[in-house]
Amino acid sequence: MLAKNEAKFINSLKLKKNRDQEGLFVAEGVKIVNDLLHSGMKVKTIYSSRNFQLSIFNYHIDVIRIKESELKRISSLNSPNEVLAVCEIPHYNLDHAILGKQLSLVLDTIQDPGNLGTIIRIADWFGIESIICSPETVEVYNPKVIQATMGSISRVKVHYTELPAFMEAQQKQTKRGEDFAVYGAALDGENLYETDLKAKGFVVIGNESRGISSDLLPFITHKICIPSFSLPLTGLQAGISSAESLNAAIATAVICSEFRRRLK
Repeated sequence: MLAKNEAKFINSLKLKKNRDQEGLFVAEGVKIVNDLLHSGMKVKTIYSSRNFQLSIFNYHIDVIRIKESELKRISSLNSPNEVLAVCEIPHYNLDHAILGKQLSLVLDTIQDPGNLGTIIRIADWFGIESIICSPETVEVYNPKVIQATMGSISRVKVHYTELPAFMEAQQKQTKRGEDFAVYGAALDGENLYETDLKAKGFVVIGNESRGISSDLLPFITHKICIPSFSLPLTGLQAGISSAESLNAAIATAVICSEFRRRLK
């Protein structure tokens, strides 16, 4: 049975200020919770209906069986999915030496929770271990972001920092003679499929409507663009606008795919 105080506390974690204060976040759904358990992230308490079975045993975790009606009271979903877990927010070190040896994503003021969650999932798929976000980017432990990651939050490290200062420090960390490659997705960039791509560096994805911030542009060493293959409009269609840009998450997927295809 779910106590009133427990329900109130879990519901309080739907707000960022409470997540920050308690150092906790909520994850829902069988796949996401099992992925978190497999990852070694600290799961404090699991609230589940009778249908849910843990895929791993011998964890020192409180598993509290509750009714479906009680699960609905604490869920952020329209249709609760068998299980909800309260987890500790992990803390990762921003290691410039390690980041300089791999391909990472940099997100500049991505504000849509679905986009951020999907980008984390894309990073996981393409083997990208780290994402560096501006402070203005939507919070990664927002329930909508967690849901959109489909468990990839357990395998991708997400950092928040001031991006110009981060880039400056990363630039200084890069050893003399090595390339400091920062690729920025921009409509006026070079064709992605004709650009020289490096195995390590940073791919910057800008805000959904405004693109990359002006204070970050000086650090971009290669502007890249996904070319459009829209057919030219003629006749009555000529006054109708064609697609102006791609969704941030879709653009990220296309760019990551080309990096991995070429540098496999």
